[in-house]
Amino acid sequence: MTQDKDWWRGAVIYQIYPRSFQDSNGDGIGDLAGIVRRLPHIAGLGADAVWISPFFSSPMKDFGYDVSDYCDVDPMFGTLGDFDAVIARANELNLKVMIDLVLSHTSDAHPWFAQSRKDRSNPKADWYVWAEPRPDGTPPNNWLSVFGGSAWAWDARREQYYLHNFLTSQPDLNLHCPAVQEALLDVVRFWLKRGVHGFRLDTINFYFADRYLRDNPPLPKELRNDSIAPGVNPYNHQLHLFSKNQPENLDFLRRLRGVMEPYGAAAVGEVGDAQRGLEIMAEYTSGGDKVQMCYPFELLQPKRATAQVLEQTFARLNAAAPDAWPCWAFSNHDTVRHITRWGLTDAAARAYCTLLLCLRGSVCLYQGEELGLPEAEIAFDDLQDPYGIEFWPEFKGRDGCRTPMVWEADNRLGGFSTAAKAWLPVPAEHLGRAVSRQADDPASMLAHYRAALALRRDHAVLRTGTMTPPVAQGNVISFTRQDGAETLFCAVNLGGTAAEVALPDGEWTAAGAGLDLASVQGAAAHLGPWQACVARRCPD
Repeated sequence: MTQDKDWWRGAVIYQIYPRSFQDSNGDGIGDLAGIVRRLPHIAGLGADAVWISPFFSSPMKDFGYDVSDYCDVDPMFGTLGDFDAVIARANELNLKVMIDLVLSHTSDAHPWFAQSRKDRSNPKADWYVWAEPRPDGTPPNNWLSVFGGSAWAWDARREQYYLHNFLTSQPDLNLHCPAVQEALLDVVRFWLKRGVHGFRLDTINFYFADRYLRDNPPLPKELRNDSIAPGVNPYNHQLHLFSKNQPENLDFLRRLRGVMEPYGAAAVGEVGDAQRGLEIMAEYTSGGDKVQMCYPFELLQPKRATAQVLEQTFARLNAAAPDAWPCWAFSNHDTVRHITRWGLTDAAARAYCTLLLCLRGSVCLYQGEELGLPEAEIAFDDLQDPYGIEFWPEFKGRDGCRTPMVWEADNRLGGFSTAAKAWLPVPAEHLGRAVSRQADDPASMLAHYRAALALRRDHAVLRTGTMTPPVAQGNVISFTRQDGAETLFCAVNLGGTAAEVALPDGEWTAAGAGLDLASVQGAAAHLGPWQACVARRCPD
């Protein structure tokens, strides 16, 4: 058991999408042994932890987010012994390991569901969300699936509908059933005993559905956005008041925290909600008795995080719960990479990196982000993601952010695999940004990320200190980080024209190396386009 219970506070967590990180056996699919091989890259970057997306037994209809056995490794990724090797190597490198738990639903191939659907009286009959049809045979309410269509699927065995907030092959568990909660907590215990240091909790706000199955109200058109589902998906037409975000979740999260606490483990929850993400994050992380961190979708949205957007986001967060602990991310395995989503140049990407590493909260970096990888263009015939296939071409799915990591510039598959073909193609334009091309280049994006992580590591105030409400002045966002030992003033120019920002009272000196930070001149900092200033208050 680890003893440092606050290791997560301010930590930088590197997300590994295992199918695309490193293939060790030449089948074109990444695996756990490949992760072991590449962990030194993450340690060298300066990250504190890794989050590994699902590697559990699965039919892979949603690429591991449809679990058929929570306590075993899918042969595609290796064995439990291979996972133990990941833990051992990570421990040698002083990296924590967090794994992705999908507790809101399982695969329809899971033995629990196979038993539940047999009839209405078996011991697991109520382990999933079953409901009678309406008198006319239609689904019990108007709930919609994130992946399109009704959230209900008919099962002829029971002559009932079952709930699936995602694919029809992903039935939702009924956490109103105490036995389900206990079974899921046993899964948590299994992995804690195996040596994991924490969990990323998929769709944490979907754990409970309204026990009365009331209809969701419509959402006015002016309030819709496509941060959770693409704009072409009617899922955006509802306010999901009853299909998720239920108050019963708070007690289950307290039980989960109680299981993790003796191990010093931590959890970061994914809050999938387009209207109340920050407020839900505040509910789930405040008070010190639920999960430690959550990440909302405010900085994962299609709309660029301008200085004004950031000011408004933090104002909402501070109003909801000042002691909530966010985990900020710009990219992940479900969203268009932010380089492409926001149309960033390399200079702009560097500015956003510096900003991210200066914010109060923890940070998630997505594999390849440190290389400045753009979204890959995937031909329809190469698509693997059922979400993209369903809504093509208006929405191209998530494959464009899931292509293999590029390690070697002079290798057709970027050093990812020795196979003739990878599970997703490796874009030629990614090869020029391979690790081998950037590793020894002090002007590279990789060098910038290393320097930004070093800045955060060298100044504890950036990890755990307080933060004044960010202020937007034109394209410049600024704030102050403070703890008992140090005060830092941070300002980032998120625009293409030069700007000047006044420093708070006192004498300041520039902090940080290798980041091309603006110099401090008297009571002001002169910021070039896409330039940051991090200044340290001089002792009295």
